[in-house]
Amino acid sequence: MAGNITFTMIKPDAFRAGNSGTMIKMIQEAGFAIKAMKLTQLNAKTAGAFYAVHKERPFYQDLISYMSSGPIIAMILEKANAVEDFRKLIGATDPAKAEEGTIRKLFATSIEANAIHGSDSDENAGIEGDFFFSQFERV
Repeated sequence: MAGNITFTMIKPDAFRAGNSGTMIKMIQEAGFAIKAMKLTQLNAKTAGAFYAVHKERPFYQDLISYMSSGPIIAMILEKANAVEDFRKLIGATDPAKAEEGTIRKLFATSIEANAIHGSDSDENAGIEGDFFFSQFERV
């Protein structure tokens, strides 16, 4: 059974480009309720901990550098079938392959600078949300 919570973060490239407000509006217009939100900046150690699952991958160091290059906006979102619906809203990781009207098609500039993160499973949504937010920070 699909859960009703997912995690997202607007990445440094999209924040720097001034796209955060439009992206948040698209998320809300798609029926997602924001249950927690914070503006923060990851350092290399924190980005490394968040992306530890990719530690052995060749792109890991570039990912850590990119994700610690500027502010991000982390959010916990709520909606029925949250993970699957959010993945549809953001589109494919490669913006060239993303469907028209998706967040990545509109705002991502490359596979690496793909504007937004979205949890890929209910389990990961919980883990990722807990990484950024305590129970006391959630609405």
